[in-house]
Amino acid sequence: MEQEALETPSAGTSNLGTEMTDIMVVDLESFVHVEIDMENNNGISEVGNNLNRALFFNEEEDEEESDDDSGTDHFNSEKSGTQLQRSERPAGGNSNLPDTFQTSHLLFYERFKAYQDYMLGDCKPSEVKAFTADYLEKVVEPCDWLALWCTDVFDVLVEVCDVDFKDLKACVRLVLPLQCDTRGCDLTEESMKSLLDATGDKVPLQQLQVVYELSGDFDQTALAVEHLRFFYEHIWRQWDEEDEDDFDYFVRCVEPRLRLYYDILEDRVPAGLVAEYQSLLQNCSQCFQHFSVLRSLLSSDSDSELDNVSMVEGLKLYDQLETFRRKLHIFENPLLRYVLGYKGNAPQQCVQSRGSRASGVKVVHVVTASCSSMQLQSLLSDRLLPLCCSEDTEIQFHRDPLSAVEVCHDGDVVIVLPGVYSVSGSIFLPDSITLEGFGLPDEVVIEKKNKGDSFVESTGANVSLSNIKFIQHDAIEGILCVRQGTVNMENCVLQCETTGVIVRTSARLTMNMCDIYGSKGAGVEIYPGSVCSLVGNGIHHCKDGILIKDFADELDVMPSITMENNVIHNNEGYGVILVKATDREQGVAADRSEEQPAGPADSQPEASAAPLLTSTSSAQSSSELTDAHAESESSSGADAASTSGKMWQFSRQLSRSKEPSCSRAVQDLMEHQIFVSIQGNQFRRNGMGDFGTFFY
Repeated sequence: MEQEALETPSAGTSNLGTEMTDIMVVDLESFVHVEIDMENNNGISEVGNNLNRALFFNEEEDEEESDDDSGTDHFNSEKSGTQLQRSERPAGGNSNLPDTFQTSHLLFYERFKAYQDYMLGDCKPSEVKAFTADYLEKVVEPCDWLALWCTDVFDVLVEVCDVDFKDLKACVRLVLPLQCDTRGCDLTEESMKSLLDATGDKVPLQQLQVVYELSGDFDQTALAVEHLRFFYEHIWRQWDEEDEDDFDYFVRCVEPRLRLYYDILEDRVPAGLVAEYQSLLQNCSQCFQHFSVLRSLLSSDSDSELDNVSMVEGLKLYDQLETFRRKLHIFENPLLRYVLGYKGNAPQQCVQSRGSRASGVKVVHVVTASCSSMQLQSLLSDRLLPLCCSEDTEIQFHRDPLSAVEVCHDGDVVIVLPGVYSVSGSIFLPDSITLEGFGLPDEVVIEKKNKGDSFVESTGANVSLSNIKFIQHDAIEGILCVRQGTVNMENCVLQCETTGVIVRTSARLTMNMCDIYGSKGAGVEIYPGSVCSLVGNGIHHCKDGILIKDFADELDVMPSITMENNVIHNNEGYGVILVKATDREQGVAADRSEEQPAGPADSQPEASAAPLLTSTSSAQSSSELTDAHAESESSSGADAASTSGKMWQFSRQLSRSKEPSCSRAVQDLMEHQIFVSIQGNQFRRNGMGDFGTFFY
C-alpha cells in the first residue's frame, strides 16, 4: 500500500513533502495512527472522522460510565478527585484530629448493591468471612494511609502499615506527635504504645475511619471499610455461622435485615415494635453467649454427672435460642412483623382519660380559622342551639382540631367547620367525645404531614367521628387505630398512605358509609377478640381490602365481624384475606385428605352440602354483582355448593410448603364464627381474588 502511494502521487499534492502523512493524537493514554491516501478525494474527510473518533472516544466512555447511579462505584478508578463528602469533627472535640470521609449516610440501594454484587454474592453462612476478605483485598489500599482508630473511649490518629485481610485487621502505628480525643480518661503516648503492643499492633478494620483526602485515591478504601463496619454492626449475628449451608446468605439474612434497618431509620416501623425487636435481639445475644460458654466447657468423652447436668442445661438454652431466632425471623419479615408483632407491642397509653369535669359542665368546641355570617347563622340554628339548650353547656373556639381535642373531657362535642386543617401530631381520643364536621367530608379536611406512629388513636369508651376527611402522610401504624373502647364512624373519607383502619384486640368499630383508599397494607385490619361492623362502605385501591387476623392460640378469641352492603374493589391483593397459623395435627389431616381420591367427596348427599350453601350463599351472590341476580332460580343446591366450595375453602388446612401461602379459598365460613352477618357485599376487580387465606 505504501509503495503504491509513493509511486503514484496525486496532482493536488505537489506542495506536500511526502505522499503519506502520519498524524499522532496524544490524549494521555490514547495513540492514533492515521494513514491518508491522498489519491482518494475523500482523504481529508477520513482524517476528520478519525480525529473526531479519537478525540471524543474517552469522553464518550466517561459518559457511559457516569450512567451507573451506584454510590459505591467500586471498580471505576478513572475519576479524578474524591467523590465522597467530608465528615467534619463535632464541635468541642480535639481540633487537631483530621476530618474523615462521610460514609455513614449511604442509601439503601447503595449498600444493597455493595453486598449483593461485590462483597457477599451468593455465599453461604460459613463462607461470609472468606468472601468478605476477598472483597477487601481487591479494593482496600494495603498500606500507607491515615485513619482514626475509634473506640468508645478514644479516637486516635494512626497510620496503616499493612492489612491482614483474612483476620479483617490492620497493622497500625501511632502518628507522632500523638493526636487523640479521649472521653472520660487521659491517654499518653506511652499508654497508647502499650495498648498497641498488647494487641500486636493490630486493630479491627471496622474500628478505623479513613482520613479525608481530596485526591480520591482512598475513596474505595473508605467505602469498603464502611461496608465492613455496617455489616458486622447491623447485619451479622453471632449465631449465623451455626446455620447450615443450604441457603443463600444474602437472600435469607442480609436483604431482610437491611430493609428492616432502613424501615426503622425512616420511621416506617411502630415504636413499640422497634423496642420489642431490640429487646429480643439483646436477649438472643445473651442466650447465645451463655450457650457458647457452656458448650465450650463440655467434654465430648466425659460421662461425669456434672457434664450430664450441663448437657441438660445446654439443651434448654439451645431450645430457648431457637425460639428467639424464630421470633427475630418474624420481625425481619416485612409482612409477618405486622401480622404477629402485636403481642409484644403493648397499647400506647400516651394520654390518660380526663373523665368528666368536676363542675359537670359540657363544652362544645368549635374549630374554625374564619367563617362567614351565613355559616355562623347555620351553625347556631342547626347544631349549637340544640346542643346548648341546658345552662351547664358552654362554647369554646379553636383554630385547629388538635388543640380542641387536647382539652376535651368526657361528653364534649367538637364541631369542625369547612376548611383544610394541617396538624403536626397524632390525635389521641382517650375520652368519650364526638368529633364531627359541619359540612360534607370533602369540605372538612384534617391532614397530617409529619411522621408518627399513627394519625388518630382512640381509647375512649364511646367515640363518634362523622363528616370528616382524614388525609395521612408518613404515618407508620395506620390512619386510625382503635386500641380500646368503641368508635362509631359515619360518612368519613380516609385517604391512607401506609395502613388503613386498625381494630385491636377487645376494641369495637362501627363504620357506616365511609370511603377508604390508598393503603399500602390493608384498608381495614381486624385483630383477634375485636368486634367490627362494616356497613355500606367503599374499600378500594389498597394492598388488600380487609385483613382478618385469626391466630391459632388458646388465649385468642376470634373476631366478630358484620359485613353488609360494602363495595370492595380494585385492591391489589384480595378483597378479604384471613391470616392463620399452621397446626401440625391439622396439617397431617389435610395432607391425608389431599392424598385421597376426589370420588367419595363428590358423592356426598345433598343434605351434607346444604350447610355450605346457607353459610356462604349471600356472600357468593353479592360477589357476582348483577350477574348473580340474573342466574336462574332453578339451579340445584349441589351446583351452588360446588361453586361456593371453589371460592371458599376456609377450613383449617395447612400449606405443605414452609413458606407462607395465600392461595387457599374458604369452605365453611360460619364454622369459624367470624362473621355474624355477611350479605349484600360487592367485590370487583381485586387482583388476587375476592377471598384468600395466608398461612404462616
